[in-house]
Amino acid sequence: MGSGKTSIGRRLADRFGLAFVDVDREIEARTGASINTIFECEGEAGFRARERATLAELFDGGRTTVIATGGGAVLDAATRALLHARGFVVHLHVSVEQQLARLARDRTRPLLAGPDREAVLRRLAVAREPLYVEASHLRFDTDALTTAEAAARLGSLLDIRWRQAPGQGPAPHETPA
Repeated sequence: MGSGKTSIGRRLADRFGLAFVDVDREIEARTGASINTIFECEGEAGFRARERATLAELFDGGRTTVIATGGGAVLDAATRALLHARGFVVHLHVSVEQQLARLARDRTRPLLAGPDREAVLRRLAVAREPLYVEASHLRFDTDALTTAEAAARLGSLLDIRWRQAPGQGPAPHETPA
């Protein structure tokens, strides 16, 4: 949350002339229900199955696409494997302090509805970080960057790397300087 997945993803898609899909919005469009409603009716397991199926369909579509997943997509082992095997996954890393600043006025995040947002974000970071490492090919820190700066720097990094080794992305788990 607050790393810039959707905003940066859209800018990267524009830069490279690719389609952009936010998986959560895609699931909502396909079902006619909000993510919260899906969680309420089908539980997390039902939502994760929909998320995995949607990603598989996007990969099978034969079209290069910039995809933004929710931060919890990595919780499902099959989804992690699918992402790593079929995509080039960039983990947009953000510190808890920066998340708190960016999400200070955001009241739309169910996981942050309780009184101690910082504790929730710290718990999520500890639990999810190893899963992000497992699923991703590149870790990119967005802490000190605006959306425009992050998209420009990440876009340049990807462009340079792919020109150096056509068909190859940056080295696994490379953290840009």
